[in-house]
Amino acid sequence: MVALIVILFPPLLIAFLLVMERVEEPLRRPASPREVSEFLNTANQGEVDTLARSGILRAMFRWRRRRTGRGITSSPPAI
Repeated sequence: MVALIVILFPPLLIAFLLVMERVEEPLRRPASPREVSEFLNTANQGEVDTLARSGILRAMFRWRRRRTGRGITSSPPAI
């Protein structure tokens, strides 16, 4: 049993790290001027409040999540 854990742990850890890298990539991508302009034209009141309180990173995260139709399944980027 221990041998099985020792053999499977490294590949599972590497797989987890690769998946997390794909999840984090959109969060690390800076906002383009076109996205900022579109955000300012289409943002709702909650997203504008987030912009004022937490800055552009979290506001863009909320806006992108709303535009892609995702629910609240992931956490906003940490500042």
